[in-house]
Amino acid sequence: MALAPRAVLVHRTTEYAELLARHSTHGQAAFFLASRGRSVDEIAARHHRTAAALAEVAAAVPLTWRQSRVERADLDRFLFGPEDVVVVVGQDGLVANTAKYLSGQPVIGIDTDPGRNPGVLVRHQVPDAAKLLASALHKGAGGEELTMVEAVADDTQRLLALNEIYLGPPGHQTARYRIGSGESAEAQASSGVLVGTGTGATGWLRSLWQERGSALRLPSPDERRLLWFVREAWPSPATGTSLVSGELRGGARLELTVESDRLVAFGDGMEQDAVELVWGQTVRVGVSATALRLLG
Repeated sequence: MALAPRAVLVHRTTEYAELLARHSTHGQAAFFLASRGRSVDEIAARHHRTAAALAEVAAAVPLTWRQSRVERADLDRFLFGPEDVVVVVGQDGLVANTAKYLSGQPVIGIDTDPGRNPGVLVRHQVPDAAKLLASALHKGAGGEELTMVEAVADDTQRLLALNEIYLGPPGHQTARYRIGSGESAEAQASSGVLVGTGTGATGWLRSLWQERGSALRLPSPDERRLLWFVREAWPSPATGTSLVSGELRGGARLELTVESDRLVAFGDGMEQDAVELVWGQTVRVGVSATALRLLG
């Protein structure tokens, strides 16, 4: 017997809830912020808007469906199923945080605070939820297939991201590695390497692209093309700076071989879910066969 569809509501703990967890009561949280010249009222108002939005979206789930909720911090421990429809209730970044754990499930982005969020990925308002859920499983539901980036290590560790993957030192040390393959490879010392998608071209990737005055064209979100940049490559007798940017199309891969004790790779700012790489390991980064299916 086929399982009934399941709506998975993804949300994030609000700033107000975090304040209450730290200070126990509203009054103590208000006093703490007031001592720093800030008011708790706006933060509390955003919390209540988010809670109301989450409740309204939950009420819009069809009665014949199953329903589940997962907080951002628990995404790496949550098992998504093929029958799921994922509803991200929050900010644009929460869609990116969720994407790496999916395998083609349709995603609906609901903006809980219109005007405050750019709305690049959370494209819909709360009242749209019922209609979107009702049509989510139809073949004609449409939507976009947003390109994702993946890193695959030689020990089969795999990392997915919607915006970008960063490879570098776990702290503020220097990353040492060999970039490229064969005779064209170059030893480098830098602050790390960033490989980004068209979705990420509105964030960190764009910042590096603009800082360099790069002539490379930024990719669009659904284009199967990535850009990569080396951050602060350091020239020395043993390290070079000739391979500091480029693009990856289709099946092309950027190859890095670790030449320091430890490097990490993480996607979309989720440092707690990083892939760890040690001396001599090789990792290849490129366009993923998995895409994010974003409705609307």
